[in-house]
Amino acid sequence: MRAVIQRVSSARVEVDGEVTGAIEHGLLVYLGIGRGDGPKDSAFLLEKIVNARIFENAEGKFDKSLLDVGGALLVVSQFTLYGDLRRGRRPSFDSALPPEEAESMYDAFVRDARTRGLTVATGRFRAHMHVFSVNDGPVTLLLDSAT
Repeated sequence: MRAVIQRVSSARVEVDGEVTGAIEHGLLVYLGIGRGDGPKDSAFLLEKIVNARIFENAEGKFDKSLLDVGGALLVVSQFTLYGDLRRGRRPSFDSALPPEEAESMYDAFVRDARTRGLTVATGRFRAHMHVFSVNDGPVTLLLDSAT
């Protein structure tokens, strides 16, 4: 599983002009699910995301996690994180999990995040989405459960 996480002041997702999810202070998470990913990968990423000390303390140092600051998550499915451009000009998505299987893993990730008491908003799986965000910092990190 792969994730791009961005610390945001606010973020929202729209599908066909309708807001499907919005948060204020927290993390925007683009989540990609690859072939061979399973519950252990999901648990690993979720643990890293909610406990990453990427929010500033009173001295301006990264010392607080999403849980510490009471932030929210906006989780957006992003199969293109598994795009491979090493050959040719059109990306191959052979490493991405097929959408039927990926959707259930995406839903489980969101459900597990909510069981931690977090406010979790989402996009719409397999929809063409417009994502709007106000990056805070900016702080953007890449996570991969395979490394």
